Amino acid sequence: MSGISKDLALFNELVEVLLNEEKSNPVADRIDSSKLYESIDLSLNDTAMVDDAFKQILKNVLISTPKTATNLFFNQLFGGRQSKAILGDLLAVMLNNSMYTYKVAGPQVGIEQEIIRQSCNLVGYGPQSNGTFPTGGSMSNYMALIMGRDAKDPASKLEGVRKPLVIYTSEASHYSNAKNASFAGIGRNNLRYIAADSEGRMIPEKLEAQIIKDLKEGLIPTYVNVTVGTTVLGAFDPIDKIADITEKHKIWLHVDGAYCGAAIFSKKYKHLLKGMERSDSFSYNAHKMLGTPLTCSIILVKDKKHLYDSFSNDATYLYQTDGDDFNLGKTSFQCGRRNDALKFWTLWKSVGTNGLEQIIDNQFELADVARNYIRSNTDYTLYSFDGSVSICFNYKNIDPTELCTALYEHQITVVGFGSFHGDTFVRLVTVNANNTKQDILNFFKIMEEFVEKNPSLKKVKTGESTMS
Repeated sequence: MSGISKDLALFNELVEVLLNEEKSNPVADRIDSSKLYESIDLSLNDTAMVDDAFKQILKNVLISTPKTATNLFFNQLFGGRQSKAILGDLLAVMLNNSMYTYKVAGPQVGIEQEIIRQSCNLVGYGPQSNGTFPTGGSMSNYMALIMGRDAKDPASKLEGVRKPLVIYTSEASHYSNAKNASFAGIGRNNLRYIAADSEGRMIPEKLEAQIIKDLKEGLIPTYVNVTVGTTVLGAFDPIDKIADITEKHKIWLHVDGAYCGAAIFSKKYKHLLKGMERSDSFSYNAHKMLGTPLTCSIILVKDKKHLYDSFSNDATYLYQTDGDDFNLGKTSFQCGRRNDALKFWTLWKSVGTNGLEQIIDNQFELADVARNYIRSNTDYTLYSFDGSVSICFNYKNIDPTELCTALYEHQITVVGFGSFHGDTFVRLVTVNANNTKQDILNFFKIMEEFVEKNPSLKKVKTGESTMS
């Protein structure tokens, strides 16, 4: 048996171990970080390891790693497992193409471009649109900011930022916006955080008031980031109303849909993104609501010339055949780039657009199940709202930070907490489309049973902020 065949056989054996472990122990046995290196031999040594010992080490690592695909993982904005997408990812690893030229990627270029073309159609962009696959949602936002900067101040590409550019985002937006302002040479102090309403949505009137104030002070409003699916409450900023403002003041409008932008696939929930076709750029992560393996991020731009203006650079040693439309390195941030498109394409190809729509709709329906349960039980306080796949709540006034930590440390379930406008709460996300209604109800059951068995859990006074 060849080396690769032998290792693939080992891979299949290890996958069976993992799947069986997920069934019997859906939450991994937690290793305290202070005891990690004494619990598992992670050392790298001069001598080779014999096969049986190597296999055992791999099993130990698999069993101890947090299980993100089970029906008790609700902690992050991803979860579950789409088998056809995993197939595509494994094939991408075996092919090991880099996506910068047609010469080395061949049909994989067409696969990536087909995803981008269909995504642009769903957003409502025209024939001049295009896009690329960045390394994640933070990088998508960064690329959008660079294009917005260069559109407003083309000289900045050559001379650096010398004008007083300012940019805008919601107070509830992703933390990458502050980092990106620094990376782009605009500066964190020139990022304006706009107030959000009680449901976590940016307030358009506050945005315009800040823009007018900055204009009066001689500053240059450059870029507005709106969020569809804020990190904590899962709120959707009102794109249409904000687009009225950005069009009036000639400001780049980016839609950060990393979390919930995949709602473009749902006829029932697409209204939450009303006005998206008026944006200059739009991004979403297929590794979140659509369940492809990490990472699978897509940024779309209404006019592809901005991708070329900001990211294209000649390299005769690289771009030697075919045209720019097939040499994707001309419009991406990085040069060498793994194939993140194939896993999404195998999923989309296998289930169709209608199948992706069902995945999205199911997650919103699971969120409704959770909210309805909370509303029917007086022991709960609900902090989030309809039309979100983040369900934020507190139970029996128990300190949510203590509750979530205890649930994790006792290997009961993995769920996180969040804060907004002075309140802290448990944040349950329903992005695992493999879950059923019963899985959601089971979460509440085991949480309630855990609380019953642990009466010493700290409580907060009614009406008292749970912010630490």
